[in-house]
Amino acid sequence: MARIAFILLCHKAPDEVIAQARRLCAAGDYVAIHYDGRAPAAEFAAIRAALAGDPGVVFARRRVKCGWGAWSLVAATLEALRAALAAFPRASHFYMLSGDCMPIKTAEHAHAFLDARDADHIESFDFFRSDWIRTGIREERLIYRHPFNERRHRRLFHAALAVQRRLGLRRAIPADLRVMIGSQWWCLRRRTVEVVLDFIRARPDVVRFFRGTWIPDESFFQTLVRHLVPEAEISTRSPTFLMFTDYGMPVSFYNDHYDLLLAQDYLFARKISPEAQALKARLGTLYAATGLRFPISDEGRRLHEFLTGRGRVGRRFAPRIWETEASLGSGRELLIVTSKKWHLARRLVARMAEVADVPGVGYLFDEQAAGLPDLGGIGESLEKRNRHRRALVRMLFDHFGTDRLAICLDTSGIEAMRDFHTDRARVGVLEIRCDFSDADLAGHARRVGLAGEQTPAEALDRLLPTIRRDIAFESDRLDGAGFAGLLRIDQRRAPAENTAALAQFLSIPYEAAGKIARTDQLFAD
Repeated sequence: MARIAFILLCHKAPDEVIAQARRLCAAGDYVAIHYDGRAPAAEFAAIRAALAGDPGVVFARRRVKCGWGAWSLVAATLEALRAALAAFPRASHFYMLSGDCMPIKTAEHAHAFLDARDADHIESFDFFRSDWIRTGIREERLIYRHPFNERRHRRLFHAALAVQRRLGLRRAIPADLRVMIGSQWWCLRRRTVEVVLDFIRARPDVVRFFRGTWIPDESFFQTLVRHLVPEAEISTRSPTFLMFTDYGMPVSFYNDHYDLLLAQDYLFARKISPEAQALKARLGTLYAATGLRFPISDEGRRLHEFLTGRGRVGRRFAPRIWETEASLGSGRELLIVTSKKWHLARRLVARMAEVADVPGVGYLFDEQAAGLPDLGGIGESLEKRNRHRRALVRMLFDHFGTDRLAICLDTSGIEAMRDFHTDRARVGVLEIRCDFSDADLAGHARRVGLAGEQTPAEALDRLLPTIRRDIAFESDRLDGAGFAGLLRIDQRRAPAENTAALAQFLSIPYEAAGKIARTDQLFAD
C-alpha cells in the first residue's frame, strides 16, 4: 500500500501546522516540514517542541528565506525532500502541500488512488506551446535573469528586465531540456525523487539556469520529471484542487464549500481560508474516516466561472478582423431563433422550414452535433466555428442556395448576435420565452458542465436559483442590446399573439404564421 511523505511548506499559523502534521501522521503517513526562514524563530521552536519525538515528522535541515516567484521556494522544497527521503525509507510517494491545503478525501481513498496507477502526478505542459500562462511575461521568465523579486521590488524587477531587453542580454536554455510548466502541487514516486536529486547533483548547469528564472517552482520539477520519466508514467494532472481568479490569484474556500470540495476528483484542496474553521474541522475529521464513497461531479471550476462571471459580462463594439472580410451579403436575411431550451428552438426552426420554406440549422455555435452539412475544416470544431462565424454562415447560405437562413443560438450568445447585427445582411432575432421547472434547470446545469450525474441533490438545490436568475438576466439583456428586429413568442401567450410575432419575424402571411404557432406540442418538453 502507498505510504505518503508529505512535503509541507508553511510560513504562518504554527497551531494549524501542528494539527496538520498530526492529522497526516495519524493515518500512517509521514510529514517533512519546511518553515519559512522569514517567519519568527519562536513560531518554529513551538512547532518543533509540539512535534518532538513523533517518528512520522522530520524537519528540513535548513530554513530557507522564501519569496514568491523566486528560486527560494524550490530550494525549500529540495531541503524538505532530502530530509524526507533520508528519514522515511518506507515512503512510496512524496506529496507537496502548503499550510493552506486540506484533504477533501479520506486517507483510505488517497492511498487507493495512488495504488491504482504507478505514475507521477504532476502538471507538465510545454512552456511555449501551451496556454498555461494566462497573463504576464512568458518567454522572459526563462531567457532573462531575475535578480529582484517582483512583489518586493517591483520597479527594480521591471527595470532589470528592460535593461536586458535593450542590451540583448538573452541567455540560452539548456539545449537538451524541453522546458515544461504546471502547478507546483504535485505527488511524485520515490524513485522519481531519487533520480531528480541525482540529476541535480550531476547537472549544476541546469540548477544555475533555473536559479535565474522567474517563478521556477512552476517549471523546475515539471521539466525534470518530463526529462527523466517515461511519458506513460506521468499523469499530467495535479492531485490538488485549486482555482484561480481572472487576476491570477488563488480562489479561497469557505465553510459553505464542503459539499463542492468533496465532489471534485482530487485528494486535497488549496487554499482554505484561515477564517473557515468549521470547514477545516470537517475536512480534518473526514481524512480519518473509513469506508466512505465519493460521488464525483467535478464541476467546481465551471461552477466558479459561471458564478463569478455574472457581473462581468463583456461587450465588444467592433467586429473581429476576419469577420470584416466575411459579410453575409446585403441581399441576405439571417433569422436567429434563441432559447435556453434547445429542443424548442430546433423544433421551431424545423417547422419554419416546412411552412415558410426557410432552411435552418441547430445550435451550430453551441453544440458539436448541430446537423451541419459538410463544409470542410471550418466546421470541424466549435472553436473554429466561433472563430469564423460569418464565413461559416455565408457558406451555409451558399450550400442551401438561399438568401434566407435560420439558425439557433443560446440566449447567452449575445456576442454572436451583436456580430451578425453589424453585418450588411438583414438580421432578425426571435426569442422563445418558456417556463423552466427545477428539472429543466438541472438538465441545463448538467448539459453545460455546471453539474454532473453524481452532483449531490443539496448542492444542485443551491445552484438552481442562480441559474434561474441567470436565464432571466440573459433575456433582459436582449432588450438592452438594441436589436431592431427583436421579437418574442411566449409559452404563456395565446397562439394569436405568437402568430403576429412569427408573421413579422418571417415576413409571411398571418395564416401561414398561424400554422406554425398552432404546431402541436410546440412548447412541450
